[in-house]
Amino acid sequence: MATLLSRPQRRPPLLRQAIKIRRRRVRDPQDPIPQKEIEPPSHQLSPEERTLLYEEAVYTVLHRLGQPEPNHVIEASELLRYLQEAFHTEPEEHQRMLQRVRDLQKPIFCLKATVKQAKGILGKDVSGFSDPYCLLGIEQGVGVPGDSPGARRRQKAVVRHTIPEEQTHRTQVISQTLNPVWDETFILEFEDITNASFHLDMWDLDTVESVRQKLGELTDLHGLRRIFKEARKDKGQDDFLGNVVLRLQDLRCREDQWYPLEPCTETYPDRGQCHLQFQLIHKRRATAASRSQPSYTVHLHLLQQLVSHEVTQHQAGSTSWDGSLSPQAATILFLHATQKDLSDFHQSMAQWLAYSRLYQSLEFPSGCLLHPITSIEYQWIQGRLKAEQREELAASFSSLLAYGLSLIRRFRSVFPLSVSDSPVRLQSLLRVLVQMCKMKAFGELCPDSAPLSQLVTEALRTGTVEWFHLKQQHHQPMVQGMLEAGKALLSLIQDIVGDLHQCKHTWNKIFQNALKIDLFSTAFLELQWLVAKRVKDHTVAVGSPVSPEVGESLFQLYVSLKELCQLHAVPSERDGVLALDGFHRWFQPAIPSWLQKTYSVALARVQRAVQMDQLVPLGELTKHSTSAVDLSTCFAQISHTARQLDWPDPEEAFMITVKFVEDTCRLALVYCSLIKARARELSAGQKDQGQAANMLCVVVNDMEQLRLVIGKLPTQLAWEALEQRVGAVLEQGQLRNTLHAQLQGALAGLGHEIRTGVRTLAEQLEVGIAKYIQKLVGVRESVSPEDAILPLMKFLEVKLCYMNTNLVQENFSSLLTLLWTHTVTELAEAAASQRSSPLASSRLKIALQNLEICFHAEGCGLLPEALHTATFQALQRDLELQAASSRELICKYFCSRIQQQAETTTEELGAVTVKASYRASEQKLRVELLSASSLLPLDSNGSSDPFVQLTLEPRHEFPELAARETQKHKKDLHPLFDETFEFLVSAEPCRKAGACLLLTVLDHDTLGADDLEGEAFLPLCDLPGLTGPEEPGEVPQTRLPLTYPAPNGDPILQLLESRKGDREAQVFVRLRRQRAKQASQHAPRLGR
Repeated sequence: MATLLSRPQRRPPLLRQAIKIRRRRVRDPQDPIPQKEIEPPSHQLSPEERTLLYEEAVYTVLHRLGQPEPNHVIEASELLRYLQEAFHTEPEEHQRMLQRVRDLQKPIFCLKATVKQAKGILGKDVSGFSDPYCLLGIEQGVGVPGDSPGARRRQKAVVRHTIPEEQTHRTQVISQTLNPVWDETFILEFEDITNASFHLDMWDLDTVESVRQKLGELTDLHGLRRIFKEARKDKGQDDFLGNVVLRLQDLRCREDQWYPLEPCTETYPDRGQCHLQFQLIHKRRATAASRSQPSYTVHLHLLQQLVSHEVTQHQAGSTSWDGSLSPQAATILFLHATQKDLSDFHQSMAQWLAYSRLYQSLEFPSGCLLHPITSIEYQWIQGRLKAEQREELAASFSSLLAYGLSLIRRFRSVFPLSVSDSPVRLQSLLRVLVQMCKMKAFGELCPDSAPLSQLVTEALRTGTVEWFHLKQQHHQPMVQGMLEAGKALLSLIQDIVGDLHQCKHTWNKIFQNALKIDLFSTAFLELQWLVAKRVKDHTVAVGSPVSPEVGESLFQLYVSLKELCQLHAVPSERDGVLALDGFHRWFQPAIPSWLQKTYSVALARVQRAVQMDQLVPLGELTKHSTSAVDLSTCFAQISHTARQLDWPDPEEAFMITVKFVEDTCRLALVYCSLIKARARELSAGQKDQGQAANMLCVVVNDMEQLRLVIGKLPTQLAWEALEQRVGAVLEQGQLRNTLHAQLQGALAGLGHEIRTGVRTLAEQLEVGIAKYIQKLVGVRESVSPEDAILPLMKFLEVKLCYMNTNLVQENFSSLLTLLWTHTVTELAEAAASQRSSPLASSRLKIALQNLEICFHAEGCGLLPEALHTATFQALQRDLELQAASSRELICKYFCSRIQQQAETTTEELGAVTVKASYRASEQKLRVELLSASSLLPLDSNGSSDPFVQLTLEPRHEFPELAARETQKHKKDLHPLFDETFEFLVSAEPCRKAGACLLLTVLDHDTLGADDLEGEAFLPLCDLPGLTGPEEPGEVPQTRLPLTYPAPNGDPILQLLESRKGDREAQVFVRLRRQRAKQASQHAPRLGR
């Protein structure tokens, strides 16, 4: 039996010949045609063209093949209704067209089958591989039911037995492989899809080889088994590898799948897979469009018509088309492209041409153009296009580029920010243009096109100038005049500032990200030249002097120009000299008018605010009146005007600031005069003094608020920054001396006015305070001190609460300070008049303590350092003594002498040495008087006769213990006594403050009174035995320097002396005076 290769190859008949396409072969590219600027044809078709296209679309629907795609429309009636709407065809015309298309000859139905590759096939050769090839064709007129036994038998049948040889097609042989790759395409005709099936057999080509050759290829035992099997079959017979049988009616228009290879027997059920692609296409369509026009052109027109209808439908529903086709349109276009066998590239090109043309006349997102751009770029091979197609594609590029640049030139009106999606739309357009200009197709078809960034920059520059002239024409005044011209120019500049703000904050980043173009700088440089010329011409035309109305217009113009220049705060070197540099010089003649207008407006506002003020607090927390608020706003406006002016020239800026400060301080003093006059006007004739006090509080608060506002001038007018600017043109300290002198003068005047008001309020309260203090002193003795001070405290509580409610904190603190000073003075005078009355002094003492608490108010009133003045501390000490009883004063006296003893370190009068302790078990105070030393020689012989008197003080604590004396030593300044004394006394009085052992060293005189050598005070509370629970052991010696009483008199003694009716006090004072007199007699001898 002859092999397949040995069979004569007969040429099949022409009509049935398979058109074999090898995708690996590409025609040589032709020379590109020079780019021509061709105007894009309109997307509107003529009536004749629409009729032919409608016939083509209906023909496509009626002769549909294959199963529908997912999401495609199944019913032909629905597709026909859609076509009737898309082509705006009347029902009668639609029926006539439908009948005419049905009468046309059917096309030749074809299956375009591509055998891509196979994998995992059987290895039939001795080497373990195969030499596979495929036989394929269409079996016509035999139905193949899915699972019937007949179907399985038919599938096992091979192509050579079922399909005539002239209708059988064969692939190339791929040698020695189990995964062959063919990628060969065949066109297979059929008549009726319902009873046609596709057959593919895969065979292993066998050639005649000697046994020696086969043994040389042997690799394992399986190969040996194959040799024996080969020996049993006919020489040169090909081996069957498997087949694929498919019903055409089960296929979709396009299929791309892996199909399993079916065996003839069950010996090897797994025979691998074959990758096949199918497409059901037409040949010899009977429509006039198919006969007269290329398939690509017809599909382009159909796509253009359907997309135009889709966009129009969305616009009718007030929605924007998003680029998604309806299922009906997608189905019709898919069927037409498949039936006409259009390549993916030609479909993408048709989509690009249609969309790019429609985009220039219909409104839909430019992002819809990105998909065809990407598809064309991915599949671009210039040689597959005809010359007219290349010319058409080049024209579409040029047309869309020109249209896109025109949109960019007019982007302010085409993409207004009032529409929320405008930035996204512009960004999408730029992205489309960038992607288009990056295409290989664009580079080859439009080689002379300038770089896109250069084209866009020029479009932006031209568009900015056009926009300026349109705005200038829009703001042209109806009435000619200098004021109207200024207002029109101001409106124009404000529009320019607004546009530059949008360019800087919205549009610039879009152009920067897409093309690295600085839109803001481009627009600013164009606009500033145009603005500068018009502003300069206007200021020259105004001249001088400047009227107030024109001055106001010029000021607004100056501020707008300043804002315009601040947008371009950091110019680059490439910008060069700007036309607006130094623009402030054009406005110099208007400065006096601006300053005068600012002051006049502020003064009128202050006068109006005071005249309308009723001097009533605004609220509980806001204690000043309406005029203070208006004044603060007025001053803030002056500061705002100064900041707006911000004159660039340092020296002139200093003079302007001086003027602003001078006017502000003058307004402050004017306000003080006006508000006081307003208070007098409102309080005139009123009998209610409380209402007058309320108004006075409000006036003081208003002035305080004014002082706070004035104090912020250095910050509001930026004195520090001004000082740095004028440092090079002014003398050092000139600014500070000038401006601060003005400010301090105003603050001093306000402070004086505030103090005067607070002083007036304080004087109204001081009378009541003095009255209640006098009542406190004169109240009868039966009333307790707490009850005696109650009227004074209630008076202060009511008045201070009232003042705290009506005064701001600063003024209330000032009032408290004045009242506290007055109150302390009144108490001091009362205390001085009641020195001899402990009861009255006690009441004053308690009053002082309560007043201190009241004025401190738990930290909300005066601070402790403000309360504890020298007068207060002296009064506190005096009242502490005056309120004490005589015995308490005596104890205080001894406490002071004990303190004096502790502070004495020198022994100018000599010293005594003692040992003292307390034995609690015996309740005895034991004193060992050891010696005295360095005594003063009080006798005429230069010596003394010393002895020591021991007493426990104060006497009222130890009434039953008599004084003890030591032996008298003759002519001895260093006597050694060595005597012991015991006092029977309980421990309790010894532990009290002031309890002490008084050691009085005397010089014995036989003829007269004994002379005083000195005194020493030993506090009892620190003695061993009194400080702890244990009995004292070894008692240490204590050396006590001798002291004298105070030569100028002790205040405690003076106070006790004033109590004439107290015998105990008088006896104590008499003894102490005697000791002081004795001390004064010997005081001159201390110089030795």
